[in-house]
Amino acid sequence: MEYSLPEQFEQFGEARRAGFLRVKELKEQGQRVAGTFCTFTPLEILDAAGFTAVSLCGMSQETVAAAEVDLPANLCPLIKSSYGFAVSDKCPYIYFSDLIVGETTCDGKKKMYELLSELKPVYVLHLPQGREAYALDMWTSELHRFIAFLEQRFHVTITDEALRAAARQRNAERQARMELMAVQKRLPPPASGQQLYKALDGAGFVFDAETRIQQLDELRQSLLSAYERSERPVSPSAKRIMVTGCPIGGVLDKIVGAVERLGGAVVCYENCAGIKASRRMVDADAPDIVRAIAERYLDIGCAVMTPDDIRMELLRQLTGEYAVDGIIEVDLQACTPYAIEARRVWRLAQTLEKPFLRLETDYSTGDGGQIATRLEAFFETL
Repeated sequence: MEYSLPEQFEQFGEARRAGFLRVKELKEQGQRVAGTFCTFTPLEILDAAGFTAVSLCGMSQETVAAAEVDLPANLCPLIKSSYGFAVSDKCPYIYFSDLIVGETTCDGKKKMYELLSELKPVYVLHLPQGREAYALDMWTSELHRFIAFLEQRFHVTITDEALRAAARQRNAERQARMELMAVQKRLPPPASGQQLYKALDGAGFVFDAETRIQQLDELRQSLLSAYERSERPVSPSAKRIMVTGCPIGGVLDKIVGAVERLGGAVVCYENCAGIKASRRMVDADAPDIVRAIAERYLDIGCAVMTPDDIRMELLRQLTGEYAVDGIIEVDLQACTPYAIEARRVWRLAQTLEKPFLRLETDYSTGDGGQIATRLEAFFETL
């Protein structure tokens, strides 16, 4: 039986399509725009400074060729695509950004930011690469440095009250995202994993925070209402897959689409657009709000951290919470931290007695057939 998608899915697709015009309107209204690349960027600080934050991560092969004029061909496709959009002037979000906020999460991005700074103002946050005893103090100091920069450069005052208000609002959004993703714990899951990912991604282009939270809640309620009416588009026999690893926006159909065409169901995204970015909240009532914000972001489990115990524990928890049948690690070409850490994820999967598959890919379509073949063989082991 064919089921129609809840109309709320269309809201997020439309938000992404209309986002270019909306950000232009915001600029015309005098709103400042900050482009970001990573979940380590402390959005509460940008909110409190009066910025609208928007993701600049490139997810298309289209601009890779333009980037390779300056960048090596064997670099991460996300970095090349992002830089390509800037250097070819094909991204209105970059064009309208008053500031681009980078972070030292990988060497490729650090050096790309140097080139990007020739085109737009760029501020780079220096993230600790581990969780040693001094790391929280260092990161807190870095956030204070960022606050001072914004205040001086843009003639704003960032108060503790504004930071607490921003933290509460961002917490509400994280809660809404977590509750939406949690619908997939049901058997069968109420939504296509691919459509759910597109909604989570599209929410980032709804620039009004209250509207964004409301639409996430409406989608969750719509999915659950349809589920109660027995409108269930996913088969109860579909194998339940958790996707982990690098950001997958540029390879969504090639990976998740292929999984679902084989009859599987992606029920859990551990990676950047999924649970790891939303599970931890800021203690908005902490005596030192800047330190509380720093602590929240430092607790994101990412392969750039050494050792990355937080990610391993999160994967362990999610495998049980979402009743996962198999784990797929998606690593983008030349992403050394995730490529090396994949072995540790494989060992964890063995401990959990879950089949594991690692796929390394880029934004091109040339390996689509090979990936589909490997996924088909993987499903035979489930």
